[in-house]
Amino acid sequence: MKRGLIVWLPLALGLALMAGLYLGLRKPEGHVIASRLVGQTLPEFTTRPVLPGQPPSASADFRDGRPRLLNIFASWCVPCRDEAEMLVRLKAQGVEIDGIAVHDDVDALTTFVAANGNPYRHLGIDEAGRAQMAFGSSGVPETFVIDGRGRILYQHIGAVTEDDGRKLIAMLEHAR
Repeated sequence: MKRGLIVWLPLALGLALMAGLYLGLRKPEGHVIASRLVGQTLPEFTTRPVLPGQPPSASADFRDGRPRLLNIFASWCVPCRDEAEMLVRLKAQGVEIDGIAVHDDVDALTTFVAANGNPYRHLGIDEAGRAQMAFGSSGVPETFVIDGRGRILYQHIGAVTEDDGRKLIAMLEHAR
């Protein structure tokens, strides 16, 4: 009897491990690490300008009484290209969006904006990713809802979709 159990034990353990991996991959939302700064003031940061005539993003801009979105992206990021059209549509609906391009270069960003549109009120580059790390962003794209006092209200991880856009607009309206 014991010999039969020992023969089947590795198979049972293997199946249990495969089931656990399957369930973990099927619902990865529980493994997303959100910024600990949600509910706190945006840390101080500045960025370099990207496009002539368009000011760069800086933390001081977020304390003017108007809630807005802060989008962290990169020209080399495929999901960032996917969300660009949605961000342009949000801008057309009156949503103010500031952008920070991380680990990027000006030539690539200029090409990216020319190809995908420019939804940004302010657009800056953060080559080293210091600003991104300061407010707990773990990757690109990420979008933050910032109230008019510079406080982070919400962090959206991943590309902004149509449904996400509606949620972000509602959050901005509530923050007014």
